[in-house]
Amino acid sequence: MKRKTAKEMLADSFREVAEKKPVDKITVSDIIENCGYSKTTFYRSFKDKYDLMAWDYLTRQKQIMDQMDNTDYEWKTTLIEGALLFNEEKDYLKNLLLHTNGIDSFSRNMKEVHFGSLKKCVLDASGMKELDVKTEMYVRTYCQGTVDLICDWIMGMYDVSPKELAEVFENCLPEPLRKYLL
Repeated sequence: MKRKTAKEMLADSFREVAEKKPVDKITVSDIIENCGYSKTTFYRSFKDKYDLMAWDYLTRQKQIMDQMDNTDYEWKTTLIEGALLFNEEKDYLKNLLLHTNGIDSFSRNMKEVHFGSLKKCVLDASGMKELDVKTEMYVRTYCQGTVDLICDWIMGMYDVSPKELAEVFENCLPEPLRKYLL
């Protein structure tokens, strides 16, 4: 049985508090009081609540993206599993989107997480050590567009299933990236 790390426990605590309170109103004290940790433990793990949110999101996305290393795992499956995760966590993500802004905005962080994950997938599939400028631009453009669409979907702008959302993502994949991901 794997025990949760302090980071995982703090992230779980943050999520619990976020079920009852807007993210911009949550304090580090709220997070640590909910799980019984000290401020020292919190600050040993994260620089602030935005760092915690970023780590938590990256960790969840990484679990899905790491499956791309399995040769039987298809890009389409990654898209569907990602959309299912967004659907499962819609209320939590909506709170993050509505109640963070500026440099620490959640959507900005999502774009960087998706960019890093997709860049790694393309590098792994291509065997390149670094992406050329144009390929990197395709990766960044695709990530920015899909994250904006995810945010619109989470906010209720589109009433489609996670599978339909994943289908849109697959169909919007730029042609130069298809050879690496499809």
